[in-house]
Amino acid sequence: MRKTKPSSSSSKQSRAQAQQQNGHSKLARYFDPEASWDKDQLLDAVHWIRQVLGLACGLLWGAVPLVGAVWIALFVAISTGLVYWYYAYLLKIDEEEFGGHGALLQEGMFASFTLFLLSWTLVYSLVHF
Repeated sequence: MRKTKPSSSSSKQSRAQAQQQNGHSKLARYFDPEASWDKDQLLDAVHWIRQVLGLACGLLWGAVPLVGAVWIALFVAISTGLVYWYYAYLLKIDEEEFGGHGALLQEGMFASFTLFLLSWTLVYSLVHF
């Protein structure tokens, strides 16, 4: 016996709706203090927050001709402060369950710092020279 397939248009619509709902719930989860987190998921979230911040600050610092170590220190302070605010105040998690403050605050820092310096240097050089 053959099983009948549902019409292709209705199955496409149901898949599209499911993807929309999944996408919305995944994004909302990053701002929900009631969501449950495992260590890898939280560290991934922190890592990608730092990457976006590193790129944004690098582009901004390069477009506005900022130079000097003060701006590097400011980026490190902003990055660390934002990550701390994210997991301590927004998500309200117990940092000891995830390896303590040190593990959470250093997650993605080197990659983010590298992206920050690269984008800052490239944009500054291309725009101002």
